Amino acid sequence: MTPTEYKIYKDRPTSGIAQIGITVSKRYGYATVVSVVPGSPADREHLSDGDVIESIGDSSTRELSLAVIRMMLEGKAGSTVALSVVRPRKPDPDKITLTRTMIPVPVLSEQQYENSTILYLKPGAITTARVDEIAEKIKSAGKAHKILLDLRDDSEGDSQQGLRLANLFINQGTLATLEGQKFPKQTFAADPAKFLSSAPLVVLVNRGTYGAAELTADAIEGAKRGDVVGERTFGEGSVQKTIELPDGAALFLTVAKFEGPDGKKIQDEAVAPTVIVGQSLEDDLDEETPPQPKSDETLTKGLELLKAKNS
Repeated sequence: MTPTEYKIYKDRPTSGIAQIGITVSKRYGYATVVSVVPGSPADREHLSDGDVIESIGDSSTRELSLAVIRMMLEGKAGSTVALSVVRPRKPDPDKITLTRTMIPVPVLSEQQYENSTILYLKPGAITTARVDEIAEKIKSAGKAHKILLDLRDDSEGDSQQGLRLANLFINQGTLATLEGQKFPKQTFAADPAKFLSSAPLVVLVNRGTYGAAELTADAIEGAKRGDVVGERTFGEGSVQKTIELPDGAALFLTVAKFEGPDGKKIQDEAVAPTVIVGQSLEDDLDEETPPQPKSDETLTKGLELLKAKNS
């Protein structure tokens, strides 16, 4: 960040900020939509996972840091932001203008399937309070329930809570490790005291599964605790350090990356499902590949796998 950008970054408010309802990261050098909040301004303009934001206003996202991109998408409620968006199968970018609004934190979605033998839980965000909620739901459900954990488009949360969520279903072994060239290796092991459920488990993921949710899915897959169903996740699992420079500028440097129980770095390889449903990002970019059907094939497959498991 330039000195001016870094000053704005440090002085910006940390609450009460209006947004357009997307999580963004960088892919192929440009800002890329990771996930979209249902009912948000971005959702109403039909933005979706994998869309590339070529520019914000007159600024190419290729020339902007991710921190600056995220700041530019935020602002006062009622203000607008102009985007140039490249969508799959469309050669020319769409020019759209979105009005920023206050985006509420998604609530925990809960549903019962198969005569109340399958408990469906969709966190929406993996925070301390949300993992507490999930733990209570699991305790209330009892041993008769199988569990379907939907982490699709789950891009908000804290890495420690992602590991804690996995620990609810895993009673021993390594959940993840964190290591960098000059960052001492940390190993995160399952705590038997935090383990809650040995019920049959299926986890749903897609390319919008990001960060903390990827740690949960990878730990469950690595422990062979349950099936992970859907698409390859986004691939975000790192720790950054802010280095302030003498002229007031700042450098955000990745100093360590999370590895799953299998030793693969999530940042580099993402989380590959054990059961693939849906199509890859490369398929999306292929004009000859037909679009996905509207039915929720991933959910259907997850339910099918759980029905076949013994309680």
